[in-house]
Amino acid sequence: MGQPLLSPISLFISKPCTSLSIFIICILGFYTLHYPHASPSPSNPQTALRFRRSFLSSATNATVAAYLRALTQHPHLAGTKPSLDTIHYVQSHFSGLGLQTHTAHYNALLSYPLHSSLSAHFINGSHVDIPLAEPGLSHDGGVVQPYHAYSPSGSAHAKVVFVNHGRGEDYRALEALGVNVSGCVVIARRGGDLPRGEAIRNAEKNGALAVLLYTEGDRRFNQGFERGVVMNGVGDPLTPGWGGVDGAERLDLEDPEVLKRFPNIPSMPLSAEAAGTILATLGGAPAPPEWRAGVERVGPGPTVVNFTYQGEKKMVTIQNVFAVIKGLEEPDRYVLLGNHRDAWTYGAVDPNSGTAALLDIARRYALLIDSGWNPRRTIILCSWDAEEFGMVGSTEWVEQNLVNLGSKAVAYLNVDCAAQGPGFFVGATPQLDNLILEVTKKVKDPDLEGSTVYENWLTKNSIIDIQRLSGVDSDFASFVQHAGVPSIDIYYGRDFPVYHTAFDSYDWMIKFGDPLFHRHVAVAGIWGLIALRLADDSILPFNYFSYVDQLKHYKDVLSHLLDASILLDPLTTAIEEFAYAAKEAEDEAQKLREEESTSEFVMLKKRALNDRLMLAERGFLDSDGLEGRQWFKHLQML
Repeated sequence: MGQPLLSPISLFISKPCTSLSIFIICILGFYTLHYPHASPSPSNPQTALRFRRSFLSSATNATVAAYLRALTQHPHLAGTKPSLDTIHYVQSHFSGLGLQTHTAHYNALLSYPLHSSLSAHFINGSHVDIPLAEPGLSHDGGVVQPYHAYSPSGSAHAKVVFVNHGRGEDYRALEALGVNVSGCVVIARRGGDLPRGEAIRNAEKNGALAVLLYTEGDRRFNQGFERGVVMNGVGDPLTPGWGGVDGAERLDLEDPEVLKRFPNIPSMPLSAEAAGTILATLGGAPAPPEWRAGVERVGPGPTVVNFTYQGEKKMVTIQNVFAVIKGLEEPDRYVLLGNHRDAWTYGAVDPNSGTAALLDIARRYALLIDSGWNPRRTIILCSWDAEEFGMVGSTEWVEQNLVNLGSKAVAYLNVDCAAQGPGFFVGATPQLDNLILEVTKKVKDPDLEGSTVYENWLTKNSIIDIQRLSGVDSDFASFVQHAGVPSIDIYYGRDFPVYHTAFDSYDWMIKFGDPLFHRHVAVAGIWGLIALRLADDSILPFNYFSYVDQLKHYKDVLSHLLDASILLDPLTTAIEEFAYAAKEAEDEAQKLREEESTSEFVMLKKRALNDRLMLAERGFLDSDGLEGRQWFKHLQML
């Protein structure tokens, strides 16, 4: 493993050198030439407070609802013709507000179904053809048939075995019962913290011929099929590590590096209703009671399924859409807000509840601009494409712009599903914890009148739980894991029952998810207000004490996993040095916040401190990447 690109400690501490005076004079000259007549800054506390209050007061749930209705009129799977309408809608919205708008397109390998069929054959000689679509829908309406993106084509005629979640421990439990899945079609239920693709690979390792995956949940929606991706990794598989722009070098589809990202046995999603029909007819060994799956026996058979799936992988053009609000004082420092636009079907929750919130933030920022506001730093609103295929749009853009982001990106703020149901959840890199707490104290809670988001969050959870961005399940992945950009992910609700099904519609949202759109408004308020703080505060509101606590926690966990003879003294020392550097940075920040002078020299000192605060996250990157997973470079967030 290579050495980190930058030491996070050295990024905090500026060391003197003999040429420091000359360096400062040069920078002052550059700064004066480029910013000779700065306008009144939004960093002024009273001015900033007025704009933030104005931002919060301009929220209207009816406006957000109208955006969501327009976005979900038809399905808009990435790379299909209907998705172009959604691209144009977002682009027209941004430009109609007078925001600088542009697109970035990439050529990527995506995956689509051609034909599938499934029938179950029972011991009494009867059989049933399993419907592979939600009832009342036709493919002519634009809803893609249920499938797993990047699944290979294939067929199987074999006995069925139930494998619970399809984890390694589940296969070991079956082995203990004398059940062999080799040569069988396995049925697994989603869950157990196991990614979809891993469930397929585990089945492959154990000799299964094919996999059927179903999702348990609300019985009202048990005819839904959870579509999804089964490819390993993120981004276009033909351009790993570089942007898939026109003329870019591409790996061959048969390249071993490409092939290893795809499973070797076919799979399909199955509705819970259809799964129940098959599982109820299994014989063989009794299901382990600890599975608590509602399944009496696991097979093999005697029920046999006849399974066929045919798909295609093809190159398509995807498009990211951006709106840029140029910073007045530091235009070369970027605060990015992102949400993906593409959906498996109608996408009312995933992702267009987030898209609607992003469009409303754009509207409210345009109102602020009309009232005289300009951000100190540049704000970029990002609408990503092809996230459902493995964060393709955001990953390609990050890979293409990696050098720029490495030196200029302040933070990336992500919202995928703004409103899935009740309960506020947020994940972040640790230096943003305090900012999240401060902002949630300013936003009204959508579910408890007279309360703030922070107060209800604390009441329901007893403690404030800010998760870490260790997953790769949304567009923050490339910013954190590949570029080392401080990031946040915000959402209301968890595990909604129509996930990736054709029931994820505007109708479901107004009946179940967020009927009055108050949660949409709350997410937009938190999201947009965090961005205002990061864009306008003269000193970036980063606090690395939370990072120190997180590192100590990781060290304690590691010490319990390792043999007592292995000493962690070097790691303990490094964390202590990091803590000292964090305090030095916080003390300097406090002094500069109290500094009333607006001289170029003071502004330069603030700029230098901000850069150290911003770049510290990059210090946790390993230039060579993790062993066996070179694209992933962050040493703390996995």
